[in-house]
Amino acid sequence: MPRLFTGLEIPAEIGQTLSGLRGGLPGARWIDPENYHVTLRFIGDIDGAYANDIASMLLRINRKPFEVKLQGLSSFGGRKPRAVVASVEPSKPLIELQAELERLMQRIGLDPEGRKFTPHVTLARLHDASSRDVADYLSVRGYFPSRTFLASRFVLFSSRASTGGGPYVIEDSYALSA
Repeated sequence: MPRLFTGLEIPAEIGQTLSGLRGGLPGARWIDPENYHVTLRFIGDIDGAYANDIASMLLRINRKPFEVKLQGLSSFGGRKPRAVVASVEPSKPLIELQAELERLMQRIGLDPEGRKFTPHVTLARLHDASSRDVADYLSVRGYFPSRTFLASRFVLFSSRASTGGGPYVIEDSYALSA
């Protein structure tokens, strides 16, 4: 039973820039650059037939390519930080694509996504990292020149339930070319 989600790939050159921010944070498990992505919609553990239905339904999306802008680092989790992320500017085309994916997934019977969409690229998952260590890390490395890329497709990724952070496999891709 595959665990599926939709997302945007991060170009290799931007992945290399982001990977240069690794290190210097106790309790961080750094994500490999080839697994960097922007999650659009987590789908979950799906049986094979249902996965095929989802893959076919995604073909209905007809949108234009758009720019994605990464700017600065932050953390998720507040006083108990759980991730260091590169922030993604929530542009109108990005928000509209994510909303369309959300509507399609609900139409086929998936529960609504429980969290507000906050576009980001996870760089590290944190285990027992203190909020002070994360604040210190962000004060030193949190700023980096913004980087922009053109999203010309989104993809359907699969992952293994037990690993978290990859490796992710591209099951199918969907061109943005309206």
